[in-house]
Amino acid sequence: MTGYNIASLQKVTQSVQPVQNFKSARTPHQPCSPTSEMAETPGKFDFAIDRGGTFTDVFARLPDGRERVLKLLSHDPQNYKDAPTEGIRRVLEQETGRAFPREQPVDTALIGWIRMGTTVATNALLERQGERTALLVTRGFRDLLHIGTQARPGLFDLEVSMPEVLYEEVIEVDERVVLKQDGCKLPRKESKRTVTGSTGDSLEVWRELDLQQVERDLRGVLSRGITSLAVLLLHSYTWSAHEKAVGSLARKLGFSQVSLSSEVMPMIRAVPRGYTVCADAYLTPKIRQYLRGFTSGFRGGLKDVDVLFMQSDGGLTPMEQFCGSRAVLSGPAGGVVGYAVTSYSGTENKPVIGFDMGGTSTDVSRYAGQYEHVFEATTAGVTLQAPQLDINTVAAGGGSRLFFRSGMFVVGPESAGAHPGPSCYRKGGPLTVTDANLALGRLLPAFFPRIFGPGENEPLSSEETMRHFRQMTKEINHFLSQSSANGLGLQAHSGASGGSGGGGKKQMSVEEVAMGFIRVANEAMCRPIRALTQAKGHDTSKHVLACFGGAGGQHACAIARALGMKTVFIHKYSGVLSAYGLALADVVEEVQEPCSLTYESRSFAELDRRVDLLSHRCQETLRGRGFQSAQIKTEVFLHLRYEGTDCALMVTSTGYPGNSQSCRAGDFRSAFTKRYLKEFGFTIPDRPIMVDDIRIRGSGMSGIKSVTHTKSGCAAAKPATVTKCYFEDRSLDTNVYLWEELSCEHSIMGPAIIIDKNSTILVEPGCTAQLTEKGDVRINVGSDSQCIMGTELNAIQLSIFSHRFMSIAEQMGRVLQRTSISTNIKERLDFSCAVFGPDGGLVSNAPHIPVHLGAMQETVQYQIKALGSSLKEGDVILSNHPCAGGSHLPDLTVITPVFWQGVSGPVFFVASRGHHADIGGITPGSMPPHSKSLQEEGAVFTSFKLVTGGIFQEQAVTEALMAPAQYPECSGTRNLHDNLSDLRAQVAANQRGSLLVSELIDSYGLPVVQAYMGYIQSNAELAVRDMLREFAQRRRQQTGSLEVESEDHMDDGTPIRLRVKINEQEGSAVFDFSGTGPEVWGNCNAPRAITLSALIYCLRCMVGQDIPLNQGCLAPIKVIIPPGSILQPSQNAAVVGGNVLTSQRVVDVIFRAFEVCAASQGCMNNISFGSERSGYYETVAGGAGAGPGWDGRSGVHSHMTNTRITDPEILEKRYPVILEQFSLRAGSGGAGRYKGGDGVVRKLLFREKVVLSVLTERRSTRPYGLHGGESGEAGLNLLHRADGRVLNLGAKTTVSLQPGDMFSLHTPGGGGYEKEEDDDGNGTLPPKRRRLKETFAERGSVFEYRRAQESV
Repeated sequence: MTGYNIASLQKVTQSVQPVQNFKSARTPHQPCSPTSEMAETPGKFDFAIDRGGTFTDVFARLPDGRERVLKLLSHDPQNYKDAPTEGIRRVLEQETGRAFPREQPVDTALIGWIRMGTTVATNALLERQGERTALLVTRGFRDLLHIGTQARPGLFDLEVSMPEVLYEEVIEVDERVVLKQDGCKLPRKESKRTVTGSTGDSLEVWRELDLQQVERDLRGVLSRGITSLAVLLLHSYTWSAHEKAVGSLARKLGFSQVSLSSEVMPMIRAVPRGYTVCADAYLTPKIRQYLRGFTSGFRGGLKDVDVLFMQSDGGLTPMEQFCGSRAVLSGPAGGVVGYAVTSYSGTENKPVIGFDMGGTSTDVSRYAGQYEHVFEATTAGVTLQAPQLDINTVAAGGGSRLFFRSGMFVVGPESAGAHPGPSCYRKGGPLTVTDANLALGRLLPAFFPRIFGPGENEPLSSEETMRHFRQMTKEINHFLSQSSANGLGLQAHSGASGGSGGGGKKQMSVEEVAMGFIRVANEAMCRPIRALTQAKGHDTSKHVLACFGGAGGQHACAIARALGMKTVFIHKYSGVLSAYGLALADVVEEVQEPCSLTYESRSFAELDRRVDLLSHRCQETLRGRGFQSAQIKTEVFLHLRYEGTDCALMVTSTGYPGNSQSCRAGDFRSAFTKRYLKEFGFTIPDRPIMVDDIRIRGSGMSGIKSVTHTKSGCAAAKPATVTKCYFEDRSLDTNVYLWEELSCEHSIMGPAIIIDKNSTILVEPGCTAQLTEKGDVRINVGSDSQCIMGTELNAIQLSIFSHRFMSIAEQMGRVLQRTSISTNIKERLDFSCAVFGPDGGLVSNAPHIPVHLGAMQETVQYQIKALGSSLKEGDVILSNHPCAGGSHLPDLTVITPVFWQGVSGPVFFVASRGHHADIGGITPGSMPPHSKSLQEEGAVFTSFKLVTGGIFQEQAVTEALMAPAQYPECSGTRNLHDNLSDLRAQVAANQRGSLLVSELIDSYGLPVVQAYMGYIQSNAELAVRDMLREFAQRRRQQTGSLEVESEDHMDDGTPIRLRVKINEQEGSAVFDFSGTGPEVWGNCNAPRAITLSALIYCLRCMVGQDIPLNQGCLAPIKVIIPPGSILQPSQNAAVVGGNVLTSQRVVDVIFRAFEVCAASQGCMNNISFGSERSGYYETVAGGAGAGPGWDGRSGVHSHMTNTRITDPEILEKRYPVILEQFSLRAGSGGAGRYKGGDGVVRKLLFREKVVLSVLTERRSTRPYGLHGGESGEAGLNLLHRADGRVLNLGAKTTVSLQPGDMFSLHTPGGGGYEKEEDDDGNGTLPPKRRRLKETFAERGSVFEYRRAQESV
């Protein structure tokens, strides 16, 4: 984490701790414990150092057993060159009384060991300051890592801003190996060399490696000064001979760093493996450079000192083995080890949530006896395929900025950073969370050093903070009074309590405003903790909150209370816990190799053989590092998944010993099925279990283990001072205690503040703090008081309720993902969950799939009109018909009414919409390119009661799903089992949402919850009205008109016309699609719900900031769509293409009218193929449109879709196809001052007979340029027959292919923006604008889940 930790600034100085007693004998530890003892270094100093972005923390164990901690700035060039070296020097000098001059290398005679964690790799990645690197890759895939998954990171960002690739040159190598397939029918002109991979798979070498050409290319790269090389060849995870040959050659030629993907991480999936090998080549030289500088500060270069570095997986490794791909989480990993060892009780088995709140971000993780790892995670835009602790970073820290936007309190994600920092730093910074704590009296300037201001010699400034808060409070009160006068009902109450009326004229105080921001920040930090626990089936309230980092202690009680936790644990070294964790950690050696075995009895002998071989390698490596056999333990993991799924789990056999029905290494089947059931709520008993990887984690037990007792005393705790601290609605006298003066008998009742040299702990009213025997603080958290609120709007509660409603929708999604069975919902996450008011109006929709936005609202409102009072408690409705708000038939919407005692009708609705892989019709997948009627597209549900009186109507829904078979050439659903399983999962998700809504009502009362539902909708309405007013003002000044219009066409010539009339005073608009072409004889008809989804998407993009996406977005909008048109077709019209194609054209027309940006590719490029054995579907990226100040992104999805594409190696392993090329289509983007993004070229060679279906647009019309920019190139679909013929397939077709046929897809480019020759009058072009907003890059499994959900 980066940025100043305000609470860590307290007395930035060293402190000597009481004597500690250490056991000298090694004792075996419990399997669940991550600790062990380190070899004694008598008479020596041992150091554990965490070098962060701002501070360097030092933990030192002295020769006499004492412990000492020290905190110093990581960068202070006026005083020292290197912070860790300086920390060691200071301790040695002060403790020995000898001089250790800064200008001389430090004498290492007294140093036993040094352990370090560092952000050097993370910072180099974030700042793109790594080594100049070249990428060598299989021919045809030079742009593979640029395209990546093809999904854009910000769903509503028109400027698709993605981190640049880490390499600056690409060498394409003319080599190719492919996996052998039993059913392959490719015509053979000559035999190919067959080889066997490490997985046991057979491969054919289609093109041998031309080393002479490779040498010429490598010499050219070297001549340009690039000496770091990353090598990525397809399928090298299993057969690495070509990569090793390239690596050997490159090293001989003089490359200083050569990273091979087969060595860095031999796992299937070329894209993440490619990112990982590039990161290794890019970062490892920088780490080596840092290590050279670090060791040069010591006599002898630390040759006689045991120096270990923390890796991302929570294990230590020797300095010479420390490499870039394993170093990115080196800093925060120490903190996880620290709280895991100190907070987890193996006897109670109480799991722990780690909560590390820093300056710009907060790290959240979980420990329950074993470290939780992920094997693919994104940091700074780079996806790394390597074992990493599951550390979830969210953009909420002490430096997070405070905003008041459209009536809502907003915290972050922008940060003040270390410079200028919060306003209290006296450097002109903005208001932050730190300032809010200071304004409330929770931070005490007297306990901070005088290091602030331009000269860094002034105290923390309460005056600056209060001045900024007074200004913000004035603006908030003015807004609230204006809103009240305009009849929007906005009031100024802010506390937890409030009357039921008459409070509208009350002005908010500075303290109320500051308290409001703290509560909003706390709720923002609660959401990832809920997601992290509930995603895996855990109860959040059953955890202990382990708080560390400088800023977390001020928020811990409030967060624990909000999550239902009863205990907060804060270690005595919480301010430097990452450093202390390094001293507690073990040395770890991991080996891993891919596998392609089925977990069954005939594979057990081979599995055991490979496990034994890898375990031996691991043990030998650790013995070579000085560990005895008794100090080494190994743990075996198998990466397992059900056949036909992508949801793999890395499973350990710990607790599941081997038996006669398992391999010798352990009963992995039982371990896998139990964990699968825990996380997903079901198992698939008849499905084979596949082994994707074998992993061995060896640990050399080396962590210190102390038996510590704090001082005891009978006298009552004496406060150092008493201060005024604001809580909820009033200020209270608050005792301030110094941690070092407390004893283990002391019990501190809240409100109180406990201060130590590196942190501030706020003990809130109703909480009690006690010191443990080891000197740590344990807080018992009292239950929250019952909320008493009126129905008038409280501006702060508005923000909190917005989080709560969104959290309900998110938790529904987690249940649906866990309990579903199909690939589409469980793995592709193609679903949405939402909460609706009693009128069917959308309240919250999460996560956001563009084509689902607002569409479910139409479905719910249709059911209210159709079923009315016949809806009863225990009923659940199923619907997918376009006339009932459906998008296309595979999207099945399940709706559950929420009832409340004493109210006759539903008080809320919850709903989930999921894409089912097949619901019948004329083609597998229910996405036919040439459907002419709705019946050809599958089963139809209008207002079907899926559950009646609590009984799931399995027979009735089965009959309905099979009903399409009655129509000519149609079939009923081809996957009934998955349909029924996923429908049950949707019912379960709705049940979870209904329960959470009921809990909310139980806490606040129905009138209050429904009132805030309306306020949240009004907030979205306000943001849209503001945007429309601003646009109208600009338009009136430029043209004098408040009307805009535009037109675009489908490939068949059908026009889509739009005229928008804006009312500047009201901030409203009429969107009139009159003149749009009639319903078409085909399937590009778009139901009304699709147009509304596209409209909400466009409005959110144009607003340009986070707003609740709900019914309020459309409140200022009147939409006119002519019945019988392509945008409102007849009841039985085919619509499957309207959902995926026409929706894109509606977006193009809206953005053209508002002149927002040039057109993006305007197509989803739907490609599917199938045979009797398998079926496959994908959508493919193209070029994004350019806009004012930015070029369009190349090779990315845009607007109404954001699906990820299947990795090349997975594609070729599972389907009868070879990917010949996947690269950018150079020059296809429109020219202009700002260029449109290029489309892609994707060539699929088929190995057996298949039926190919193509459903595309923009093959005859081109994506428009804007303001003189040129149009992007139209797309092209070509078929290369095995006999040499080349055929243009057109935009939409179904065709039978033979082995050897190749489909070549050329997707459209984006339009350009403004004329290329335009300049600023001086003959020069203005520089391209860079986005100025500073946000912290989130990471972790919660972030990956949300990113995947938004990539659908």
